[in-house]
Amino acid sequence: MAGKFVISKAKNGVKFNLKAGNGEIIATSEVYTSDASCKNGIESVKKNAPVAAIEDQTVDGFATEKNPKFEVYKDKAGEFRFRLKASNGQIIATGESYPAKASCLKGIESIKKNAPDAATVEE
Repeated sequence: MAGKFVISKAKNGVKFNLKAGNGEIIATSEVYTSDASCKNGIESVKKNAPVAAIEDQTVDGFATEKNPKFEVYKDKAGEFRFRLKASNGQIIATGESYPAKASCLKGIESIKKNAPDAATVEE
């Protein structure tokens, strides 16, 4: 089963989750004020995710990559996370926290694989 973008109502607007074929959420968006801007965000993920470089900010002296890119970083709890930045530098999707960097990188690979052909559905 292919991945899908699920648009849902949020407190102050709408947001999307990218779900893998198994139904697991692999990325989440910010809250958008309109359906149209949310759908633009989805298109941006579809376009940018497959070509985005991976910038691993958890290693000393990491190489700064050009946008679009996935930034891998550690959160306050010491867990690994990623954010996808569009070519304009805006964050268009974020991942959950992972205890292991390998799992975080697998999440990124899943987005690169699932996003381009994912259908969009509304809840």
